[in-house]
Amino acid sequence: MKTRTEGAAASGADAAVVANGRADRQVKVTIPVRGMTCAACSSRVQRALTRTPGVGEAAVNLMMGSAVVTYDEGAVQPNQLVSIIQDTGYEAGLPRVEQSAFEEQESQDRTQEEEFRSFRRKAIISLIAAAIGMIISMPVMSASAAAGHALAGEGRPADPFLTWTHGVIDPWVQGLVPWLYGIDPQILVYLLLALTVLVMSWAGRHFYTRAWAAFRHHAADMNTLVALGTGAAFLFSLIATFFPEVFVSRGLNPDVYYEAVLFIIGLILVGNMFEARAKRQTSRALRKLMDLRPSIARVIRSDVEMDLPVEEVVADDVVVVRPGERIPVDGEVVSGSSAVDESMLTGESLPVEKGAGDRVIGGTINRTGAFRYRATNLGADSMLAQIVKLMRDAQGSRAPIQRLVDRVTGVFVPVVISLAIATFAVWFVAAESAPLVRAFAASIAVLIIACPCAMGLAVPTAVMVATGKGAEAGILIKGGEALQRARDVQIVVLDKTGTVTEGRPALTDVLPDPNAGLTAERLLALVASLEAWSEHPLAEAIVRHADELELPRLPVEDFESRTGMGAVGVVDGAALAVGNDRLMGDYAIDVTPLQDEVTRLSERGRTAMYVAADGRLAGVLAVADPVKETSREAIRRLHAMGLDVVMLTGDNRRTAEAVAREAGIDRVVAEVLPEGKVAEIRRLQSEGRVVAMVGDGINDAPALSQADVGIALGTGTDIAAEAGDVVLMRGDLTGVASAIRLSRRTLGTMKQNLFWAFVYNTLGIPIAAGVLYPAFGILLSPVLASAAMAFSSVSVVTNSLRLRTVRLS
Repeated sequence: MKTRTEGAAASGADAAVVANGRADRQVKVTIPVRGMTCAACSSRVQRALTRTPGVGEAAVNLMMGSAVVTYDEGAVQPNQLVSIIQDTGYEAGLPRVEQSAFEEQESQDRTQEEEFRSFRRKAIISLIAAAIGMIISMPVMSASAAAGHALAGEGRPADPFLTWTHGVIDPWVQGLVPWLYGIDPQILVYLLLALTVLVMSWAGRHFYTRAWAAFRHHAADMNTLVALGTGAAFLFSLIATFFPEVFVSRGLNPDVYYEAVLFIIGLILVGNMFEARAKRQTSRALRKLMDLRPSIARVIRSDVEMDLPVEEVVADDVVVVRPGERIPVDGEVVSGSSAVDESMLTGESLPVEKGAGDRVIGGTINRTGAFRYRATNLGADSMLAQIVKLMRDAQGSRAPIQRLVDRVTGVFVPVVISLAIATFAVWFVAAESAPLVRAFAASIAVLIIACPCAMGLAVPTAVMVATGKGAEAGILIKGGEALQRARDVQIVVLDKTGTVTEGRPALTDVLPDPNAGLTAERLLALVASLEAWSEHPLAEAIVRHADELELPRLPVEDFESRTGMGAVGVVDGAALAVGNDRLMGDYAIDVTPLQDEVTRLSERGRTAMYVAADGRLAGVLAVADPVKETSREAIRRLHAMGLDVVMLTGDNRRTAEAVAREAGIDRVVAEVLPEGKVAEIRRLQSEGRVVAMVGDGINDAPALSQADVGIALGTGTDIAAEAGDVVLMRGDLTGVASAIRLSRRTLGTMKQNLFWAFVYNTLGIPIAAGVLYPAFGILLSPVLASAAMAFSSVSVVTNSLRLRTVRLS
């Protein structure tokens, strides 16, 4: 069960909570963090933040490069939080106070683009340098073997990959550049050294600077492993370059491994490049939302129509929109009508009819007619800005399953370093020949292959892609925790009015008495003309239906409202009475001919009204809050997913049961107040059931907060104030099944990612250590280890991106 306070709905970034008997002001801030490369990095930052006095919660997201911190502003300040992050060895800075969600996302997009371009440039140049280094190393290796330094029959035992490439590439190099073999091998070694130093100090510089920063803060991460592996290979080669006698005196070949260092750096950078590219793809849905913002609005000021930048539009400005144009800002239609395409925000493919009094959303597309509207919510208060903020917050959140990764990565790197040392010791003691070289190569392979990049990307990539996919379908999921909880839902509890039903009365039946001599249209025209004088909601439904049919409004005299019974008056010369059986009794009208019809309509949850004209029964009209067309299909889908469905409502039992029968709902709890809904959800939870509550997000706020997963039907600009964990932009129930299906698929993807990340390291480390060598003679090259490490990260991200193709219907 969630521990959220009943009825509380967080508004914006701040929330008041009570702790230790006093009210603390809890404030949320999102701090950009740069330099994190693996799960160990994000875990270290998160541990440092959560241990800080005054910090209530911290969520550090590797993919987003951000730390979302909830803190007591009386105990700690944002600049102190930035200093704490910097003390862990990473770059951090506070965002501008006035920065909108759009600007934050644009800044992140620029950062991700720069990161991708940087990694791509460095990877390409490093691999070119590695290829050049491999060509230069061919004559060096041949000269070394010819000089008799290599042990008989051993070749280059430290790196099977380089040994194989020498056998394959050397003949080609001799044929293409024979003059290279005439250069002094020692000069070629110095060229390799210079090339390696250039690549290490430029393309690979961040590995070493960040590893050193981590070391200074008594920590270790992916950069530590890369720096140790390539640094050891470089140091080994440096000694072989300037002090070859150290190896020759021990009967060892003084080979250099500069080309291995170049390949390792290049391949790891290739993995980083693909990770950066994938980060951009996970934010694709956010960028689509950003692209919806028009730059110009056509505004009427002082009776003059002018084009202004959207930023200059102010509240109550009258904005003109023509067919085919994108609506610039949120507002309310004052004149004209049209059909508006809201599919990008709601997932609804059909255009929505708009007329005077209807709200329109900035960024949606006007399809058919022209209209004018009054600007209302602007800037950060606009619906589009709120959705972007919700999505950014959701993508920066952490799913509970991430805690497993945090526990593992907290000890992972130190354990890997210990395993690398143990590998070196075992090979040095047990190797039959060249123990130092074999021990050195195996320990480097362990360090390189164990980089925990894949583990760090396993969960956040899935959260980012899933929340983006949901947003494209009009489902806003407020974070990784809600995304994971939805997967375990066993029972879905539905509010009735506005959730299962349309939420406003509609005329459903017009039944003339056969003996009255009136057509259905004539009967409706008479009643609607009378009810147009009434303010009752049922009267409004009748009048609205008549207007839709364009029926004439007939003259009315002597109108009188009879409280609790109906209305009477003279319409087009006929004395008309519309109401219940009590009103008919006052006028001695015999309702027997249509009494069975009224009973049948009542059993179907409809409110029936008798109509009498000139003292005789003329017919019956029925009004009801109709079940949404989408509700039946949505409930069928929930049943197909193995979920129980319950309806909670304050309405009378007969109406509630009629609606439940029509919609296909299993069980009804009727005539309950809001606190009764909370009590029912608690009762279901006490049975061990995981409960999702679906309501309008305002009247049902206590029940939404009490449920394990609160799903609110979003309407208009109230979207950010909803109490639910999930907001359905369409306003119908089809999104409930889609949200749960997306949650199930996402958690499955997370588990797949974690499984392969753990299996990769579980299998890769022993193979790199040489466990297969005694039986099969297989040794894993450090170069191949770096390629495998890069591939593991790319495979995890690619698997998460498959969520974009999930069918939610």
